[in-house]
Parts: sequence; C-alpha cells; structure tokens
Amino acid sequence: MVLGWIRTPVRMYGASCRRISRVCSVEAPIVLDSIGKCYAATSEGRCLEQLVNLNKMFRSKPVSLVLEPGSPQRINEPNYKGIRLFMLRLMLFYSKQSTSIRAANVIYGRIVSQVENPVVYDVFRLEKTFRTTFSMLIVHMWLCLRRLKMDGKEGVELGQYVYEIFNHDLEIRVSKAGVNLLLSKWMRELEKIFYGNIVAYDTAMLPEAKPDELHNAIWKNVFSNDGSPTFDAAALPAVLAFSRYVRRECGCLSLTDKESMFSGNFMFTNIYNLNTPG
Repeated sequence: MVLGWIRTPVRMYGASCRRISRVCSVEAPIVLDSIGKCYAATSEGRCLEQLVNLNKMFRSKPVSLVLEPGSPQRINEPNYKGIRLFMLRLMLFYSKQSTSIRAANVIYGRIVSQVENPVVYDVFRLEKTFRTTFSMLIVHMWLCLRRLKMDGKEGVELGQYVYEIFNHDLEIRVSKAGVNLLLSKWMRELEKIFYGNIVAYDTAMLPEAKPDELHNAIWKNVFSNDGSPTFDAAALPAVLAFSRYVRRECGCLSLTDKESMFSGNFMFTNIYNLNTPG
C-alpha cells in the first residue's frame, strides 16, 4: 500500500483538544553549544563538520520575508476600472470571501513552491516521497497558520481558507499516489496526522518546552520512516539544521507585516546547496 507508513495519531489541535501527548525523548542525548555544533553520544561528534556546513545559511538574524514592491514575484489584486469593475462588483469578485480565497491561493502557492524545491530535500538529506512531501507541507502550513493566528480572528479565518485549499491539494496528491479506494478514509487519517504534528510543533515552541523538543518532533514527524523516537545518528546533523531553519522562519514570519501576509506577498527563505560550486 502506497500510504502504509501512516500511523493513527492520538493528538488533535484546536478547541476540541483535551490533552497533548509529549513527543518521546531520544535515546541519544544532544548537547548544543552557542554556535550550533552538535555531539551525539552514539556518534562521538562525527556529525560536527556536516552540521556546521548545513547551519551556515540559518545563523543570521531573522528578517522580514516581505517581497519588495518591484519584485517580479509579487502578486497584486487586478486594478479594473469602468464597466469591468462594476460588473466584477456585481459578481462579488471583491467580496470578503472572494478576496480571502484569492489570498489563500497565493499563500498556499508560496508553501508549495518551497516544499517542491528539490534543493530542500538535497540539503536536508531527505528522499522525496509522498511521506516526506506531506510532512514538509505540514511544517510550512504550520508556519503560516501560526503567523496568521497572530493577527487574531481575521488571520484565523484566512488560515481556514488556506487549510481548505491544502486539503483539496492533498486529495489530488493522494489520488496521484495510487489511492483511489477508500479515499475518504485516507484523508481522515492524514487529517489526524496533520493536527497531531501541529500540536507537537506548537508544544515545542512554548517557552516552557525542553530545548530538544523541537528536534524530537521534527525527527519523528519528518525524518523518521516509522515514527520511531530514536535518532539515527547519521541524520542528526540534518535534523538539527532543519530545526534551526524552522525557528528562523518563525522569527522571519513574525517580522513580516500583516498586509504582506494577507496578500501572500512574502517568500520563505531561499535554501541553497552549499556543496554546489558557484
């Protein structure tokens, strides 16, 4: 079965959530020094050089992700006039719902653009499969929904439109992966996984969270093939680098203004392969 990796989660996110299960600790303890070097007890520090290289692109201070006015990647609302503007208003093109749906499509497009970038999988040593793509979609959905929530009810409502577009896209991806029978069942399972991951990431970002909690959540939900809480020493550098990337994107998004977020005129940090010449 194509989606045989799915495990039914026990955590849900939102008003109906009654408890949050903590992510299990890894068996190999992690110690981080001030510049992000790592030493795993089971690997005797062999990951150091690789981790330093991966972390070079994530050491800088967070900056706004807003696209500048002259950027060719900006997407602006069409500026119609005259009879065309009149007709579009009659057809509710400029209604709050229509405007929100268009913005949500742009926001989700930014997410997909980052997640579908093959360099991301190369840099973080991930095989591009349905599972890893789904996991990466969740991470970047969480980053956006978390930021939109900062703007209160209006942001939450826009986030709901983004989530609905994500669900539609996911259904298409599942069908393309070869799951045509019991599609609704698979979608329910994937929805549970989505909310379970969201809770894990939210919990890991709380002030009282343990220092390694985000690493654990990322390992279990993105890097581990079977959801095992035990780190693979070979993957540890990439896990820690991805954790640094996630934290930095959270900071960058928090510095991105409301107008840019609500219009989708932002771009995630460009990830590039440090090992590629030039």
